[in-house]
Amino acid sequence: MSTTPSQARNKTARRAGIGAFIGSTIEWFDFYIYGTAAALVFDKVFFPELEGAIGTLVAFGTFWVGFLARPLGGIIFGHFGDRLGRKKTLVITLLMMGISTTAIGLLPGYASIGVAAPILLILIRMIQGIGLGGEWGGSVLIASEHAPKGKSILYGAFAQQGSPVGNTLSTLSFLAISQLPDEDFVSWGWRVPFIASAALVFVGLLVRMKVEESPAMAGIIEKKEVVKVPVLEIFRKHPGLIALGIGACTIGLSATYFKGTFALSWATSSLGFDRSSFLTILLVANVTQVLVQPFGAVIATRMNSMARAVTIMLVPELVLMPLMFMLIATENYALAMLGVVVATIPHCLYYAALAGLLASRFPAHLRYTGISLSYQLCGTILGGTTPIVGQFLLNQTGSITAVIAYALFQVALTLVCMLLLLKRRNYDETAGAEEKPAGAMAAV
Repeated sequence: MSTTPSQARNKTARRAGIGAFIGSTIEWFDFYIYGTAAALVFDKVFFPELEGAIGTLVAFGTFWVGFLARPLGGIIFGHFGDRLGRKKTLVITLLMMGISTTAIGLLPGYASIGVAAPILLILIRMIQGIGLGGEWGGSVLIASEHAPKGKSILYGAFAQQGSPVGNTLSTLSFLAISQLPDEDFVSWGWRVPFIASAALVFVGLLVRMKVEESPAMAGIIEKKEVVKVPVLEIFRKHPGLIALGIGACTIGLSATYFKGTFALSWATSSLGFDRSSFLTILLVANVTQVLVQPFGAVIATRMNSMARAVTIMLVPELVLMPLMFMLIATENYALAMLGVVVATIPHCLYYAALAGLLASRFPAHLRYTGISLSYQLCGTILGGTTPIVGQFLLNQTGSITAVIAYALFQVALTLVCMLLLLKRRNYDETAGAEEKPAGAMAAV
């Protein structure tokens, strides 16, 4: 039986979605294992002369360096992704993440090479951040721009699903090696997930090479509507979209770092939890996110009012995020698990819809740059600083109350900015009416 054009398009769309999911999973696994290692061991391996909470704070500082570099990755790969295509950039970003992650696993500690160890750690972390800065936008677009009409949010959720799956794999790997004696865990055990990522990257490249360029980008190249310098064009024509996009991404990024980085460190250093116990709590929360998150894209697609869908997803977090911290503070294992799991549900539903909603508000010829900058600047300013700010507030006040207040601020900021963003033009619905962009030139 011959394949109809519609069936062929659907097959290509599914392949793009699966490719985005697998590549995104590997990229996020690489990024998340750094956050876990920073919370558990990097202060001992790379900053042994700094004791207690100060060492942890500095380790979180190197964690933030990756977020500091991510907007640069968004600019670089957004530029080439909006000029040469989504697929080519995604191969490069996957290689960058894989090589830098493996290099961290092989990096000697402070005891072996002195101050060169933390310096090299920071430099490699920057490369890792640049790679992820270009990865997210491309993964979202290669999936959502291949999607059948009316399903861009659902297909964009393929790329979003890579985050909780990558986080789950990260937590599983550290849960396994946390069974080692402390001396072995610190000396070599933590390195295993970093080195093992090389094999995952190889698999990801095989899948990603088979994905076709997105129809939207192919059309832009064919019509010679490629913009010379996308980053300048986006700030000249759409600065408000960037600002709202940054705010709209906030809790979608930072919630994971409230739980998996700050709370992990707080629970294992200041409260009565051991590594394995709290990593198990995080694992259950991550599995919950894997199972529940896709429903966020379904809700956003099926509800008539997108604003109402977003409100339903996010408002419960104003109650559940404070509840999570209070239940962790009881030092009761079952209550802490309950708190972390229920607080995961609202923001993961929202995160599933975030990619498609954000992408639809930027014109296709600037979309890679626009969504990458929004997401990555949010990561630099708000997401990546979450463990640092949380630890600083805890150090200064000696109470978790200030951290709770900061979390509530981030939830409210996300809700307000996304509701305002949804009032802007939806380019997916008006694509046929778009005019040729100013400053366009032939593709090179």
